[in-house]
Amino acid sequence: MIKAAIFDMDGLLIDSEPIWHEAAREVMQKVNFEITDALKLQTTGLSIKLFLDFCHKIQPWNTPSFAELEKEILEIAHANILAHAVAMPGAIEIVKDLKARGLKLAVASASHMELIEGVLKRLDIIQYFDTWHSGELEKFTKPHPAVYLTTAQKLGVLPEECIAFEDSHAGLRSAHAAGMITISVPAMEVFNDPKFDLAHYKINSLEKYVLGEMSGVPQNVLEN
Repeated sequence: MIKAAIFDMDGLLIDSEPIWHEAAREVMQKVNFEITDALKLQTTGLSIKLFLDFCHKIQPWNTPSFAELEKEILEIAHANILAHAVAMPGAIEIVKDLKARGLKLAVASASHMELIEGVLKRLDIIQYFDTWHSGELEKFTKPHPAVYLTTAQKLGVLPEECIAFEDSHAGLRSAHAAGMITISVPAMEVFNDPKFDLAHYKINSLEKYVLGEMSGVPQNVLEN
């Protein structure tokens, strides 16, 4: 029986991926690294540390340091997300509905704890969540399952009693490896990529849940 729903945040609850990409593009100009559309798709859902490591393997640089670049990307992205980002279609409604069904709710994100809390406050949904957890607090972040396993522990439920909503492949791998039922909500441009077939269910928008159009998802999956 499903007792909890765990949500990714960036690109799933809030439309922040374009802001992250723009912050990274701006900062990476300092090392003459061009962020292509293909690279954006490859790195969506990764922590900044993993993103920088990915880029460095493609085109190494000496200075600035990873720490300096990470700090600047974080500062730019955090400020713009908290000032401008809006909820993804259907996000507010699904949170309210699942809470009304009696499920425990949590966020498991690669973003820092203060940003998670800030986003939940910005969307005015923090009161619906029992807890939230950041992969930055784990030795390994997504796609490693640690962030999801710890989140389940904080909720007091077993991983198999959780359903996880993810938009990125890295996040999907994380939740799947944790042993949770996964619903993937990929962006339109990658929706048909077979790597998302790893998910138990796949929809193109959280609105599909709100409208009762989650094709292929049994109704009892989300019933307590």
